[in-house]
Amino acid sequence: MQQPGQPAHFFDVLDTLLQNEVGHILLTLLAVDGKEVVRIYTSDADHSPVSGRKPMGDTPWGRHVIDEKISFLAKGPEGLRWAFFDHELIASLGGGSQINVPVVFDGACIGTINLTHREGAYDETHLAKVEAFACSLVPFFLAAAQRA
Repeated sequence: MQQPGQPAHFFDVLDTLLQNEVGHILLTLLAVDGKEVVRIYTSDADHSPVSGRKPMGDTPWGRHVIDEKISFLAKGPEGLRWAFFDHELIASLGGGSQINVPVVFDGACIGTINLTHREGAYDETHLAKVEAFACSLVPFFLAAAQRA
């Protein structure tokens, strides 16, 4: 975090670490902005551009991850259908499983780490590895909130 060029430098390092530790076909970081989430990082700008917004606050996924601050693991397409209105887009990119980890500061979810991979690629051990990174993202999500 001390290197110049933040947050891009940190996000690139995080992307590499998560790819090596867990694997993904897509990594996004979403900052919570009211009832919406806004993308502050993506590993695939063509399909999931930075600054893209989604109305996820008032959804079952939003209540689970944002309000209750509980990580979400979808091992297959049925979990994606439950969680995301754009599950067909996720599937078209090869996504069949998902990890979403809330980034929590001062009792509130301020963002999420989101990894997508092929069906069956993730289990609880992968989820625990991603959860270990959540606290390192707090300063970047706080900075994103100041810019919003």
